[in-house]
Amino acid sequence: MSTTTTRTDQEASVPAPAAALVDLLNSRAYAIHADKLDNPELVMDLLRPFGQEDGEPSPRRLDLVRALRADLMDLVAAGDPADAAQDWAAFTGRTSSITFQQDFSTPGHVRLRQVSGDPVVGGITLDVAALVTAGTWSRLRICANDVCRRVFYDTTRSRTRRWHSYEICGNRSNVAAYRARTARSSATPDAQH
Repeated sequence: MSTTTTRTDQEASVPAPAAALVDLLNSRAYAIHADKLDNPELVMDLLRPFGQEDGEPSPRRLDLVRALRADLMDLVAAGDPADAAQDWAAFTGRTSSITFQQDFSTPGHVRLRQVSGDPVVGGITLDVAALVTAGTWSRLRICANDVCRRVFYDTTRSRTRRWHSYEICGNRSNVAAYRARTARSSATPDAQH
């Protein structure tokens, strides 16, 4: 059973490769959510953007996708490019069986066509490459709410968005910070007495 959700204007401006990767990364078990790759009803919708054809994915494919998802989560979580070098090497090693060939059959366009390796892993690889090439990989973020940890694509011009949803996590964080400041100020003895 698939569910249809209405996308906000902000979500509508997310490039398709980024939206597919965000959905894949959010398929992991986190907060109160179970691993969506364990759910046969959800796995097809999650992997279809990467080339999954009709039929349940093999256990081997799911293992590969889980490993790639873990590598990608490490990359998103890495704050410093130097920290990410090891994670990029892991991702590169895991996708080394994928081979692409240039296709110049459409005038004025070059398309990479996969010629070997798992097609879903190839689709994930192409989407990651599209974001890296466009300079937008760094827009993938993890929500700053430690309880949430949802991955999102930062559509702000300044690239400073901290929460997957300001209304949910941002507001909660700001209210908690306000209450903490208020509690500290009321606990501090008045210096004038």
